[in-house]
Amino acid sequence: MANCHDLFHEFHQEIRILSSKKERMKTSKVALRSKIRKFFKENHPEYKPLFFTQGSQKSKNAIRYKDDMADLDDGVYFNRLPDVSATTLQKWVYDAIEGHTIGGQQHKKKCIRVIYANDYHIDLPVLYKTDDMPHPKLAVKNEGWADDDPKEFTKWFNDAKDKEGQLVKETMFMKAWGDERRHNMPSGLCMTILLEKNCQYDDRDDLCLKKTLIALKRDLDLGWFCYMPTHPKDDLFLKYDDTFKSNFLSALQSFIDDATEAINTEDKEKASKLWRKHLGGRFPEYKSSNKNHSKNIVVGLGGVASASKPWSE
Repeated sequence: MANCHDLFHEFHQEIRILSSKKERMKTSKVALRSKIRKFFKENHPEYKPLFFTQGSQKSKNAIRYKDDMADLDDGVYFNRLPDVSATTLQKWVYDAIEGHTIGGQQHKKKCIRVIYANDYHIDLPVLYKTDDMPHPKLAVKNEGWADDDPKEFTKWFNDAKDKEGQLVKETMFMKAWGDERRHNMPSGLCMTILLEKNCQYDDRDDLCLKKTLIALKRDLDLGWFCYMPTHPKDDLFLKYDDTFKSNFLSALQSFIDDATEAINTEDKEKASKLWRKHLGGRFPEYKSSNKNHSKNIVVGLGGVASASKPWSE
């Protein structure tokens, strides 16, 4: 069998967000927070913004997309019951950061997006939570307030991580597959939930992914749903129609077939090409004459960090 564990290690290094980009994103996040605080202090002093970095950055499974873009979610929280609409509160956050970047900003359904052209974007979901509320409410443009709890979800995923970090890596591999296809693919949130439920741990990343794909297909054949494991525990697949379902399951079966062939073949060069077919050109192509690779190389699994403060002023 072709052992491509070392190639998956290289692939993981290729799709992770480099420290230089992370530093730029962190600097931008701090600047946005400062600008939002200043705006509300001057224009709406009864609303004091608090912040919580959430999503894939907090869970440590964010990827760098094939166009070299990345994203970060920084929740803008208000510890009070709003006396304005959800859309208005979003608009105030939009006004606070308007013109901050050359790339501009967008008022999306569930966040304000700040675009740093050809580099990354930062999403600013707007939420409120009073002291007597068990969970926050998320502002949804033109719809009102929706149940949500990003902090609870982050804790759930961080608690689910294995100490070797394989769940995080396998989630990143599946997100990279979704990024490569970009059509008829579940969201990164759905991928994270499905992977936690179906991850088949193995010392080899290639074997782990193949077995996980099979387990995922079996799971979805039994029931087409993806329930949030935390509040509000709704089915995230309800937004996908039958055409989406059919296309995704077909793509998943195709990936399983090629992953199985990649594992079973003795030809590592052929195996790498089969993986590249689904994971894209960033997955390394093994050359039989390339002495930088060894069929028997074993690369250790990296550890992961956990979340810290819930939010900061």
